Amino acid sequence: MVAPAVITPAAGLVPEVARIAVLRANALGDFIFVLPALEALRSAYPQAEIVLLGAPWHAQLWRDRPGPVDRVLVVPPAPGIRTATPGEPESSMVGFLADARAERFDLALQLHGGGANSNPLVAALGARVTAGLRAEDAPPLDRWLRYVYYQPEVIRYLEAVALVGASASTITPTLAVTETDRAEAAAVLGEPARPRVALHPGATDTRRRWPAERFAEVARTLHADGYEVLVTGTPAEQDVVDRVVAAAGVPVRPQVGTLRLGGLAGCYAGCQLVISNDTGPLHLAAAVGAPTVGIYWVGNLITTATPLRHRHRPITSWTVHCPVCGVDCTPGIYPHRPGDGECPHRDSFVTDVPVAEVIEAARELLFR
Repeated sequence: MVAPAVITPAAGLVPEVARIAVLRANALGDFIFVLPALEALRSAYPQAEIVLLGAPWHAQLWRDRPGPVDRVLVVPPAPGIRTATPGEPESSMVGFLADARAERFDLALQLHGGGANSNPLVAALGARVTAGLRAEDAPPLDRWLRYVYYQPEVIRYLEAVALVGASASTITPTLAVTETDRAEAAAVLGEPARPRVALHPGATDTRRRWPAERFAEVARTLHADGYEVLVTGTPAEQDVVDRVVAAAGVPVRPQVGTLRLGGLAGCYAGCQLVISNDTGPLHLAAAVGAPTVGIYWVGNLITTATPLRHRHRPITSWTVHCPVCGVDCTPGIYPHRPGDGECPHRDSFVTDVPVAEVIEAARELLFR
């Protein structure tokens, strides 16, 4: 029996499609949210080659990994597309577009954002049919869907691929964990002496960071409960990881820069639980099957938190005013609402999340 579609097509399939380009060149969590849409494309066009236009890290992650992406083309850094990674060689957008047009894409999809910068790029690929998202300040594609901020990201991109006839049967992002991933994690971490949990106290946007001292309190509690506690972070998050380790007062294992992204996926897949701010590693952990407790600002709860509760517990801060200047930082539904969504401060909006609530959610998932 065929499972019913979660989201049905909004338009018909494009005939005779051999090659599909998908622009999604932003951060880790953003990519995780688009996985169900890529799976829907794969089901709708099973014989087509799906080419992700992404960043260098996408190419590394997707090397020899089963899933809906056949190949990655690294799109050059450009405003509104992506920033250059450290040490990345210079590349020309003119040359990239010439090479991309030579690929003769049948479909080109913009699953990157509102489209002000990305829609012109997708249109320039020369595909027979273009489709994707469009905010008020973006030019149209052949088939487009209005970009509205307050919508779950997974659903947003499923609706976008429905424009080209792709129906979705899941809203759950899933990333395959390879033997290489597991081997890298095992080589770095060894076999756990206790059941293993991971904390991730960083986030690129510091407004989404729960205080390090609160993570340290959670680490103490879980250590006392009999768990081995890892504290993961990127090199840019070294300081916050150090603060968690120093404040914990119990043996915890910091992991900063010790694992590549695939190795981190293997690490999280072997954890009993991952507790994290709303950031890429939280969504990676969920995609590889780990139960999660996520700490969310209320606006991001709407857009990025999974609606599923069997294995995932989002804990919410309801703060909407900047703790420094008092400005309402809730993004407006439409960009012409002045003063909404922006102030110069980057103090945490999630400090009001109680430690007790995080520990209760963690124990509920661990002890069930």
